[in-house]
Amino acid sequence: MTELWVERTGSRRYTGHSSRGAQVLIGSEDVEGVFTPGELLKIALAACSGMSSDRPLARRLGDDYHAVVRVSGDADRDNEVYPRLEETLELDLSGLSPEEKERVLTVVDRAIDLACTVGRTLKAGTRIDVKVADVGS
Repeated sequence: MTELWVERTGSRRYTGHSSRGAQVLIGSEDVEGVFTPGELLKIALAACSGMSSDRPLARRLGDDYHAVVRVSGDADRDNEVYPRLEETLELDLSGLSPEEKERVLTVVDRAIDLACTVGRTLKAGTRIDVKVADVGS
C-alpha cells in the first residue's frame, strides 16, 4: 500500500509525498507555485473522472484521444465547504454519429458513477478520524 504524508516546509507551506516518489507543493492561495488543499481536491476529482472513463473512451475514440477535464466550484467560506463542484469533460466527438455520441455520453456517465472513488466518496461523505501523535523523546 502506498504511504502518503505531508511535511511542513514553512508557514502554511507543505510538501505532499508518496512512498512511490511523487511530490506536490501545497500552500495558501497567496503562495506562487503551489496547490491549495481545495485545488488538490478538485484536481483529484477531475483526474478520477478522467481515469474512470479512459478505457471506454479509448475503445470508442482510439487510444490517442485527447481529453481535458475541467473542474470548478467556489468555497462557502462561512461553512468551509465546497457546496457544489462542476466538471466538464472536453472531447472531440465530431467523428461520431448522433447515436454514437449519445452512447459515449451514457458510457462515460456510467463509468464515472461506478469507478470514480473520489467522486463516490464525496457524494457519500466519509468519516475522518484525526489523531495527534507525540513523537518527542
